[in-house]
Amino acid sequence: MENVNLTHHFLIAMPNMQDPHFVRSIAYICEHNERGALGIIVNRPTDLTLKELFEQVDVPLEDDALGKTPVYFGGPVQMDRGFVLHRPVGSWLSTMAMNGDMALTTSKDILHAISQKQGPEQFMLTLGYAGWDAGQLEDEIAQNAWLTVPARQDVIFEVPADERFEAAMASLGIDLLNLSDQAGHA
Repeated sequence: MENVNLTHHFLIAMPNMQDPHFVRSIAYICEHNERGALGIIVNRPTDLTLKELFEQVDVPLEDDALGKTPVYFGGPVQMDRGFVLHRPVGSWLSTMAMNGDMALTTSKDILHAISQKQGPEQFMLTLGYAGWDAGQLEDEIAQNAWLTVPARQDVIFEVPADERFEAAMASLGIDLLNLSDQAGHA
């Protein structure tokens, strides 16, 4: 698995995943290089709403419908920080672009833009992210902890959260019922 770049891919947790943070999760990989990987779990809404979060950071949010949108659990690292996965990329203060159309922003200016209906066309806000040290993700994939598939933006932004896991699996052409939780070797 040397030199594989999984940026803009989904990691789909295998049925044998033991870590409770990642059971039945899909992580969107924002960055993957020789230093490790950073991803955002995209199918774990929390009970916290955008309205509640915006109140906590003193950003007024007038749009009641938008205010009911859930904030997502993005991963177990820095769970006190907000991460906005969005498209299009735009021009925010602290943004990492994954491709020509998707980006991850951590600066507060994007929250102000969202509150004034000048934010990105599609977005999801998460608390925390998933991180892997150098070689760790490759090792986990080699141990059958994750399936990988090129990411689809529609799965993140258009499919309901409780259907994203199955939608990502379907993009691999795999029926979850046929997966074994045992590693096999031919």
